Amino acid sequence: MGKKRKMMKGNVQKIIRTVIPGKADKAEISIDEAEELYREIRIDNVLTDEQGGKAHLKPGAKVNVTVEADSSATTKKPEH
Repeated sequence: MGKKRKMMKGNVQKIIRTVIPGKADKAEISIDEAEELYREIRIDNVLTDEQGGKAHLKPGAKVNVTVEADSSATTKKPEH
C-alpha cells in the first residue's frame, strides 16, 4: 500500500519560548492554504537533519508542511 500526501507552504511566524525546563520551545507556523481560522499550528521547535543532528527553526523561515496518510485511510476523489 502506498501513501497519499499533500504539501503546503508555510512561514514560521514566531518562536514561543518555554518556561518549563526540559520542554522544547514551540514554532508557530502559518500555513498559507489553510482556512483563516485554522491557519496557525504549533509544533516542537526541534528538527532532525539527515545525519541525526538537531536544528531549530528561525522566525520568518519558509517551510513545507506535509500531510501524509496510508492509502487505506483515504478515499478516491469523485470526478465532477
